[in-house]
Amino acid sequence: MKSMTGYGRGQTTSADFRVTVELKTVNNRFLDLQLRASAELTGIETVVRQAVGARLARGRVEATITFERTGEIAYEINRALLAGILHAMREVQKEFTLTTQPDINALVRLPGVLQPVRASLSAEEIDGINRALAQALDELDQMRVREGEALKREMLAHLAEIERLVPVIEDLAADQVEIYRARLQRRVGELLARSGADIIELDQARLAQEVAYLAERSDITEEVARLKSHLAQFRALAAEAGEVGKKLDFLLQELNREANTILSKTTDIAIKEAGLAIKAEIEKLREQAQNVE
Repeated sequence: MKSMTGYGRGQTTSADFRVTVELKTVNNRFLDLQLRASAELTGIETVVRQAVGARLARGRVEATITFERTGEIAYEINRALLAGILHAMREVQKEFTLTTQPDINALVRLPGVLQPVRASLSAEEIDGINRALAQALDELDQMRVREGEALKREMLAHLAEIERLVPVIEDLAADQVEIYRARLQRRVGELLARSGADIIELDQARLAQEVAYLAERSDITEEVARLKSHLAQFRALAAEAGEVGKKLDFLLQELNREANTILSKTTDIAIKEAGLAIKAEIEKLREQAQNVE
């Protein structure tokens, strides 16, 4: 099990360049890569996406690639910009009768006048970027595994609590027929006593029929069986490697549905309390499962 939250960093340094790759991931239903890199790295975006897609199944990924040439850098003059600046300066000289000449040092410091020559990436530079990206992915993967193990422990603790509560509901449900019988018999007896007809004998066959009807309406045997089945599947999935987040989310929806049905069918306070406790644990599991890859 892996978490979708993590961070990884990789760096490659040579005599002529230095590249740093940072990866930050958070949960997302699908794989969503947001790449931040300088214009000269635009050509490697497809390579980055393929590398990330080969290692990650889901999550929002913020990838930042910083590339810096540390060797001798060739510059080119933005002649159109410089010509416009010089023309404007001559106009100022002429209009205000100035004799000061343009300062070459000040001119070359103006934004955009001198620009590094855009050279295509060399094979060595591309290899350096790939190695830094691989390092960042390795570190990211290690963190996601650690976070996933922590998530797994927490989820299994909540799962164990649900598994403890299910037999409680089963035991309480087994006594419901007799509880319905006693409750109905007592209620009918109270009504007869109020009407002064307490000497009338109860029709036991009719009473049994009513009890059976109430028991059938409130029978939660199937719901409990499905609940136990889903719990077993959840535990098995938690032990699997790979992308299990979507499957866990689906099972939690099914668990929640069965818990809701149990609550709607029963009038027993103890069963309702156990059912509400199960729903609370399911909600905690749902919050955690949303971060599982």
